Amino acid sequence: MNANPFGGSTETDILVIGGGQAGLSAGHYLDKFGLRPRTLMVDHSPGPGGAWQFRWPTLTLAGANGVHDLPGLGLAQALGTECDQWPAATAVPDYFAQYEQKFGLDVHRPVDVRSVSRHGEGFLATTADGNEISARTIINATGTWDRPFVPYIPGIETFTGTQLHTHDYKTPADFAGQRVLVVGAGISAVQLLIEIARQAEGVQTFWCSRTEPRFNDEPFDPERGRAAVARVEQRVRAGLPPGSVVSVTGLPDNNSFRAAREDGILDWRPMFTRITPEGVCWDCAVDGEAPHHLDVDIIFWCTGFRSALDHLAPLRLRAPGGGIVMTGRLATVVEALPQLQLLGYGPSASTIGANRAGREAARVVQTYLAAR
Repeated sequence: MNANPFGGSTETDILVIGGGQAGLSAGHYLDKFGLRPRTLMVDHSPGPGGAWQFRWPTLTLAGANGVHDLPGLGLAQALGTECDQWPAATAVPDYFAQYEQKFGLDVHRPVDVRSVSRHGEGFLATTADGNEISARTIINATGTWDRPFVPYIPGIETFTGTQLHTHDYKTPADFAGQRVLVVGAGISAVQLLIEIARQAEGVQTFWCSRTEPRFNDEPFDPERGRAAVARVEQRVRAGLPPGSVVSVTGLPDNNSFRAAREDGILDWRPMFTRITPEGVCWDCAVDGEAPHHLDVDIIFWCTGFRSALDHLAPLRLRAPGGGIVMTGRLATVVEALPQLQLLGYGPSASTIGANRAGREAARVVQTYLAAR
């Protein structure tokens, strides 16, 4: 599992790009189907763990939004049953490293694939160090962590304070004594808002988002999970960008969130209309309030991520709707290029979805190669 060993160029039947949950699941099933000798797995991270190794230190496994067991080796089996309070940034890499070793998954790191273009009936992947990998099929599992999303708001470039994204978060102490506006309505936005408000000394927090957050005290049962996945799947099959799962399920109304509401931490405001050098401004009356300005020192964008697919740009996959038209049993297959699959895009974005998609991707590859 060392740096790029190719020394110029190499050929493979199957190239797996990405060594997170989806990539490891795909690698596991490719091995099960007897395709390991025909597979090359690469990952741009310095070590095992996928995006988890970059998460903030205060995020524990219990606070993470679900780390599903990889096929063949459960999380508790690898780390022990008392691992819930361990930092996710160290626990998950430990788990993934054990998994790679147990199943002999040879993930080459760090290998940064910068571009993928057509090459005959297959592909040519070019790495950051100029090496080339030709592949008949590709399973792309690059996730979203490298594509933090910040919406454009008029005046954003004039703000003289600090702008951060969830991607940049380290510790609540960094916000001490500041006036902080958290933007976003997802689980991470609420979790980090509460953490900063409770732990950063002398902080003043504010909260807003484009859509009003909806708390749901119903259990996240299989029916709700299927409904969320079905909505996202419907969008990607139509070539639309994947939607937010939270928009379907709502936010969990747990004890932490209820206590924060009672303490006035979750005092939500609608989205501001523009940014000024000193803060943000609502130019239109909202809920009977006159237009007004809010001075802040930090705008903390908890506005999610987009799929990290820039390296696939030469393939021109985008549909008129702004997404990529997906097909196949679990919507893992790019309709225009059936020898290319995207894991972690659309319905396979969750950790449990990544496992199912990994098995399906391996099956699709097996069928594709057997026919040629």
